[in-house]
This record gives sequence, C-alpha cells and structure tokens, in this order.
Amino acid sequence: MNWIFLILAFLIGISNAVQSGVNTQLRESINNPILAAMTSFFVGLLVLSIAFACFNQNPVPSLADLKQVSWTRFMGGVLGAFYVITVIFIVRNIGPANMMCLIIAGQMVTVMTIDHLGLQGFAVHQMNLPRILGTILLVAGVYLILKN
Repeated sequence: MNWIFLILAFLIGISNAVQSGVNTQLRESINNPILAAMTSFFVGLLVLSIAFACFNQNPVPSLADLKQVSWTRFMGGVLGAFYVITVIFIVRNIGPANMMCLIIAGQMVTVMTIDHLGLQGFAVHQMNLPRILGTILLVAGVYLILKN
C-alpha cells in the first residue's frame, strides 16, 4: 500500500476535525449558521477554482454530457452541505470529540455495508470476523468516549 495515501487519509482526519471548530468560530463571528456554511463553501469553491485553473488536465464535459449524468451523482454537494451545516449547529452542544466519534461510528457502519454489498461501484469486501470485531471495538470506543 502506498504510504502517501495513508498519510493523506490521516491528514483528512485532522483537517476534518479542525474544520468543525473553524466553521463554528465563523458562525459565532458572523452570528449566522447558514451564512457561515455558505461562506465556507464559497471559500472552498474559490480554492477549487484556482486548483482547477492551475492543475486540471482533463477535458471539460459539455452541457449535453452533464445533462446525461444521473441526478444522484450530484448528491455529494448536498451531503457536504448537510455535513457542514449540521456540524456548525451541533458541535458546541456535544463537543468535538463526541461529534467526531459519532461521525466515525456512522461512517464505519455505512462503509462496511457499502463494502459488503459492493454498492456505488466499489469492489466487494465481504464481512468477516476481523472486520466485524474491528467495527464492534470502534463502536465500543465511541461509547466509552461518549460516556464521559
């Protein structure tokens, strides 16, 4: 396995945890949770636009090509918006550690199902005892952290 991918995945976890606090501070600064989420996405759009202008090497699809794409394939933006706005609303109430633990527990249950069934075009990775035990231990860890 390529170590750079493992390091990047770890960095995603760090950035995800820090993002929650930054977006909450933005909410408090402008006193508007929805505007804070919109601002976060606008800044992200600017960064992605710069990255696209500097690094994109793929052809840009035509409008006709985009019309052929199933609407479900555009749900990533909806899910991202749900994540950001929900975090902005809940993190102060339940705390960042509790929030991240619950997020990770939800992710593990979901990705284990996706892996097992080969959903969304992913390769099938059957449930087996080590994977089930790992998920149980992870959820048990979430319980212990939430118990404080």
